Amino acid sequence: MTKDEKSKEDVERDIIQDYDSVLRESSVLTSVSGIIFGFLLNISLNSPNGFSAEDSIILMISLYSITFAVSLFVMPIIYHHLQYPYKDIEKFKMRSHYFIKIGMIPAITTLYLGLLLGLKFTFHTGLGAEFENYSYILALVPFIFAYIIFRERK
Repeated sequence: MTKDEKSKEDVERDIIQDYDSVLRESSVLTSVSGIIFGFLLNISLNSPNGFSAEDSIILMISLYSITFAVSLFVMPIIYHHLQYPYKDIEKFKMRSHYFIKIGMIPAITTLYLGLLLGLKFTFHTGLGAEFENYSYILALVPFIFAYIIFRERK
């Protein structure tokens, strides 16, 4: 084998690894979001007693936002199948990264709303309706904590 042939094989191997890593990330995010969608859909079909109109609206918004997230997370896989064999791997990676990055917004929104629903319902049934409003602030705590850890990384 010549040096040119070996470098061409290395380039092809790197391209395959890039495809594989992007598609695996997208698959994991799609699977996790799909499971969350299933849980939320089950709650909407079998709402517990004491579910208020406000809770139903929060649930509806979270169902819509996780649907958007799943749609965006699956786009790199669809894009890959529409464009395969792809000539410009950097363009594929940039577009896939864009879909995943934008999909994180509705996914985080859904996580917040899901935690909010759980806290509201728990406070309402356990402590009383007057403590429900604390759940809006408490639901932010994990996201604030994650943001602080993200900012302090090195």
